[in-house]
Amino acid sequence: MRMPAHWIRSALAALFFIIARPALSQEPMTFDKEPLIIQTASGKRLNFIVEIAETNEQRQRGLMYRKEMAEDAGMIFDFGVSRRVQMWMDNTILPLDMLFVDSTGTVRSIKQNAVPYSRDIIDSMTEVKFVIELNAGVTAKLGIKPGDKAMSATTTRKK
Repeated sequence: MRMPAHWIRSALAALFFIIARPALSQEPMTFDKEPLIIQTASGKRLNFIVEIAETNEQRQRGLMYRKEMAEDAGMIFDFGVSRRVQMWMDNTILPLDMLFVDSTGTVRSIKQNAVPYSRDIIDSMTEVKFVIELNAGVTAKLGIKPGDKAMSATTTRKK
C-alpha cells in the first residue's frame, strides 16, 4: 500500500521538529544587563554585571547551556512578586551559587555550589522576589552572607 504524499510530508515535518527541538532550545536568548552591587554586612561593596530574567521564557532558560561566565557576571531572576521559589540545574553546565533575595534587596539564604545538570529542587524556603545566580564559589570567596543587601535597578524598582 502506498502512502499519500501529504502523509509522508506530515511525518517528515513531525520528525524534523522532534529532532530539531533540542537544538533549537539551545539557541542563544537575549537578556538585558544591569550593574548589581552587593553591600556586605562588613561594608564591602561588590560589583557585578547581571543579565535580567524577568519574563517566564527568560526565567525558564536562565543560564542553561552556558559554558562560561565572567567572574563578575551573573543573572538576576525577577519573579515580580514575593513568593516561595524553587530552582533547579537541569541543562545548566556551570556550577552556581544562588542568592535568594527578598523585596527589600536583603539576601535571605544562599545555595552554594549548585550541581550542574542536577534535577534536585533548590528551594528558597521563604518568600523571595529575586534569585541571583553567580559563579560557584563567589559567595564564599567574597564573604557574601544572608543579611547582605543586593542593589540594582531591578531590586529597587516598584511594581
